[in-house]
Amino acid sequence: MIQQSTTPLKLLLFSFHASNTILISFLPLYLQYQGLSGTEIGWILATGPLASIFAQPFWGYLSDKFKTVKWILFICILGLLIGAIIFFQMKTIVSLVIIGALFFFFSTPIGGLSDSLAQRRADELRISFGSIRMWGSVGFAAASLSIGVLLNQFGIQYIHWPYLLFGTIALIVIIQLKDVSVDRTPVKLGDVKQIIMNKPLMLFFLFILFITISHRTNDSYLGIYIMELGGSESLVGIAWFIGVLMEAIVFATASKWFKKYHTIVFIIFAGIIYSIRWVMYAWFDDPLMIVIFQFMHGITFGVFYVAAFEYITRLIPKFLQSTGHMLFYAIFFGISGIVGSLMGGRIIELFSGEFLYLCMAGLSLVGVLLVTIYHVFTTKAKRSRTSF
Repeated sequence: MIQQSTTPLKLLLFSFHASNTILISFLPLYLQYQGLSGTEIGWILATGPLASIFAQPFWGYLSDKFKTVKWILFICILGLLIGAIIFFQMKTIVSLVIIGALFFFFSTPIGGLSDSLAQRRADELRISFGSIRMWGSVGFAAASLSIGVLLNQFGIQYIHWPYLLFGTIALIVIIQLKDVSVDRTPVKLGDVKQIIMNKPLMLFFLFILFITISHRTNDSYLGIYIMELGGSESLVGIAWFIGVLMEAIVFATASKWFKKYHTIVFIIFAGIIYSIRWVMYAWFDDPLMIVIFQFMHGITFGVFYVAAFEYITRLIPKFLQSTGHMLFYAIFFGISGIVGSLMGGRIIELFSGEFLYLCMAGLSLVGVLLVTIYHVFTTKAKRSRTSF
């Protein structure tokens, strides 16, 4: 019964993340094929995160206000398809940035909204969020492997066809999706202040930025780095397949390990592994080694994402869940994506991919230190309140 009720949601996650693998894994290579420089690629990649900073809270607020995630998702996926058709026809840097902003305004909130729906659905059914979210990772992994092989054979210029295919499947699936039951408390624009004025939440967002920037930089430039080391499009696809397959395993088994320690402990652990991972990427100059080390993606992003999503859910009022989740997405995939895209493109152009990954390792270490300090002080504050 539970399996049947979550099947459309799992299919949505599978199809959307299958389409998303094209933007993350292959869009930088497509832009490079179009003759753009590293800095120009960075500007276009930064357009998505910039649009998401406005789009994530906007669509999240509308979802809470109108008490529906399903139909907001439908509008966004429809906008994704229309925007993609136009975006992939553009050739100049100016047109790619302008049309890209419109395209990303609809596409970037879909991941956050679908994850918010998955979290609420999991709470309703009293099952693990990871057991639903893993299907997004499975879709990403399957598409990265298959599309990498296809593009290696036919050419990177055809990436829009598989993107539109998976986007269309997502639009069809959304019709069958069951909306979640939500708190009927009326949501006003002023209620968002409850999130903005939540100091622990805002500090948490600030401190994890150092870790998430390193993650998003890798999202944008892993493919280019592998190609710089002598790899191919199919090798990029295999790299993402290995990484996201491990991510799916982490999501699927979250219920077995996640409750054993405080969520912040898992975030600190993931941040440490992130730093080790980036140093290893910088150390080895064989693209095959980079592909092998991609198994660490599951241990880093998988653990970090489950823990961070759970932690902010505790800090956000229930009737503002979508808004809060989308704000997290705006920071993770928005602000971090802008900094990572612009910084990464410039560093690769001026120095090298190796130097970029060393910078990313340093950022992760700073984030680990700040989150550890945050955890110590919030734990002490909680103990002092309970002692009275």
